Amino acid sequence: MFGREPKNGEKKEEKQGFIKRLRARLNRGNSWLTYDLADLFRGRQIDDEILDELETRLLTADVGVEATEHILAGLHKRVARKELKDVAALITALRESIVEILEPCAKPLVIDSQRRPFVILVVGVNGSGKTTTIGKLARRFRDEKRSVMLAAGDTFRAAAIEQLNVWADRTGAAFVSQQAGADPGAVAFDAVQSARTRGTDVVLADTAGRLHSQSHLMEELKKVKRVIQRVDPSAPHEVLLILDANQGQNALSQAVQFNEAVGVTGLVLTKLDGTAKGGIVIAIARKLGLPIRFIGIGEQAEDFGEFDAQAFASALVEGVGSEGAAANSGATNRERPFGSLP
Repeated sequence: MFGREPKNGEKKEEKQGFIKRLRARLNRGNSWLTYDLADLFRGRQIDDEILDELETRLLTADVGVEATEHILAGLHKRVARKELKDVAALITALRESIVEILEPCAKPLVIDSQRRPFVILVVGVNGSGKTTTIGKLARRFRDEKRSVMLAAGDTFRAAAIEQLNVWADRTGAAFVSQQAGADPGAVAFDAVQSARTRGTDVVLADTAGRLHSQSHLMEELKKVKRVIQRVDPSAPHEVLLILDANQGQNALSQAVQFNEAVGVTGLVLTKLDGTAKGGIVIAIARKLGLPIRFIGIGEQAEDFGEFDAQAFASALVEGVGSEGAAANSGATNRERPFGSLP
């Protein structure tokens, strides 16, 4: 129900529910990083064979060469100092190393109430989940008692305009669109101008999906950003890049190219419940250090929430057996709701 802000107890319950689903859906079955590692090397001290096996698993999980080398270098040093005596200690150290990479990127999206409207430009490749993410964000903001306007900037597909209109109806958000084939910049301009006149809190501007390698379409995206700045030179206040985690290392390439083109200020990693190994989140955090705002682990509204480095690292490293570690995430994030949506 719109207009009712969740109480603290509800927020805590929502967060714990999201963590539980994260453990269940990220790396399903026997694919988490340390699956059967303790059994394979039971009773043995940490040696090169064990570290080589761990390196292979990190690379297979899409952690990437750079991040894997960084993690392994730290573990090798700790083994040399005799700080890690067995596999259990190694697993704990691995989780800590991943948290160290992810924690600086675990920054929630903060809407500056002094910026009205607060303009969020949503970008990404085709099929990454942009429109669905916009819908879920609109519902979140409405639950926070904010007025919202959706701008149908994907004018290449009539279906995209219709889909966004459905989300506007569902969430009670205002909706701005033009006919299919219209100038995306004109839609964004009209939306921001209208939102300013109405005193709307947040504008969520959709854009057409484009491959990061399509230079002419990336130039068009730059134009949309410039047009928005004609209305408000400080906007957009957030450039939110939606990445499909199933893309693996290609998602990292997308992040690099979109960041160079339009200056990405936040990331959303979607579809982590599919075939994604999850390690791509570490690769992106290590390479770019961009704020990771949200992650998606399913189609339902409650499967979308704020990114928590401790919980994510525990689920990735220790799979479905990580209840204790995930539930006891650090004090920085402990009271932060994952933002599950009704």
